[in-house]
Amino acid sequence: MVETGIKGSNEILVTPEWTAKHIGSGTVLVLATPMMIALMERTCQESVKPYLEPGEETVGIHVNVHHHAATPVGMTVWCESEVIEIDRRKITFKVAVYDKQGLVGDGTHERFLINVNKFKEKTEARKGAED
Repeated sequence: MVETGIKGSNEILVTPEWTAKHIGSGTVLVLATPMMIALMERTCQESVKPYLEPGEETVGIHVNVHHHAATPVGMTVWCESEVIEIDRRKITFKVAVYDKQGLVGDGTHERFLINVNKFKEKTEARKGAED
């Protein structure tokens, strides 16, 4: 069962594939904001995974973050997350990303607890609605 206080951490080495220039969100070789957010989401998802029932997963539904500092290629960044609120199936996390110089980005991220099979069925039904 997911509870408040669950913490997670994850780190990556900033490589050219993680940069704004590579993914098209900018022109410089620094950690891209979308990639910082991806690291935050992955850290949150992985932190609660051990507490889920078989057939359950979480999906991201909201991100509210600030990107404070640029991290160049070759530096390591790490993300720390903590579950700060649970409202039925909505889980809210506090997130922060750091490099050796200090805070890179922070904010909150919300994920929703789903039943994977039901989620897949609803997703597939959306495709059928186009016909």
